[in-house]
Amino acid sequence: MSQSSRTWTIYLSGEIHTDWRERIRAGVEERGLNVVLTGPVCDHEASDLVGERVLGAEESDFWRDHKGASINAIRTRTLLAEADVVVVRFGEKYKQWNAAFDAGQAAALGKALITLHGEELTHALKEVDAAANAVASTPEQVVELLSYVMQA
Repeated sequence: MSQSSRTWTIYLSGEIHTDWRERIRAGVEERGLNVVLTGPVCDHEASDLVGERVLGAEESDFWRDHKGASINAIRTRTLLAEADVVVVRFGEKYKQWNAAFDAGQAAALGKALITLHGEELTHALKEVDAAANAVASTPEQVVELLSYVMQA
């Protein structure tokens, strides 16, 4: 199988507590896929506190979070809009409301969408999965999917 000369932009959204992004990065590099991987700021503290660090402190947690989320949305909206494929990872440990929101935005934008999660989340994510083009359970499956769709 030869790979297309087209460069694909893949947005990697979702949980930041496991190595799934690194496994996808390693897999696409190993296969020589012509991709650019993008995603959110994955430094949890930097992401949460950007509003206060840049624009000043807030007395209320609501306004601190609102300010940070609004700044982070600049990156997220831009990169989601530019993506050819959006991969959204839902982890077991935390509820990723932001990941579900990204999946919804990707679907609304008509982006190709791959969800990535374990079987224990199948029921909880049934509506999100129904909007996806594919539902993977491992990062390696995501790499296989990308490899397949990028064939020349």
